[in-house]
Amino acid sequence: MDRQLANIPLFTGLDTHELSMINNGASVRTFSRNTIVVHEGDESDSLFLVLSGRVQVFLTSENGREVILNTQGEGEYFGELALLDDLPRSASVITIEPCKFCVISKTDFQKVLLNHPEIAQKVIRNLTRRVRALTDNVKNLALLDVYGRVARTLLTIAVENEQAGKMIVEPKPTHQDIGKMIGASREMVTRIMKDLVVGGYITVESARIIIHQKLPRSW
Repeated sequence: MDRQLANIPLFTGLDTHELSMINNGASVRTFSRNTIVVHEGDESDSLFLVLSGRVQVFLTSENGREVILNTQGEGEYFGELALLDDLPRSASVITIEPCKFCVISKTDFQKVLLNHPEIAQKVIRNLTRRVRALTDNVKNLALLDVYGRVARTLLTIAVENEQAGKMIVEPKPTHQDIGKMIGASREMVTRIMKDLVVGGYITVESARIIIHQKLPRSW
């Protein structure tokens, strides 16, 4: 597993011996699709590194409504707040594909941080990016209409395809998932997506969304 750990950006720069130290204190766990990995409110005692597959990070309100905070894939990690405090898990995580994780206990990873402060700096930078992203999400929910939130979300999760010269969203999220990201109904998202297709702004394929041109600022 050392080679897999070496491919995770969090551990860039560590030599073979250092990676082996992390590996020795870690375990590998696999989960099938649609499995809850951690529950909001659970005890926080470990960091999860995604070796393969994808997960969604989400919150659930008292009435059962879900809000998707993030989607993560190979090379990313979650549960890092467990390294900084003793509070319960702040969100739930579910697999959206079969997944394999490297699970590192809080005690073992804190030893790594003490010996490698550069890793601690990477964790802090990542936390800062996530706080900024959450701030942007709150701003968008407060200031943008539903169309603006859909457009902003598509542009945020799209990746530029240099060969095609277009922005690609892949894998394609469901309309229900987009609704959970922006606090809107699936029906409203479907209506807006249909309008964007008819207007020639996007093409929706079986596994991806292609953005052909700059999305209008309002509809």
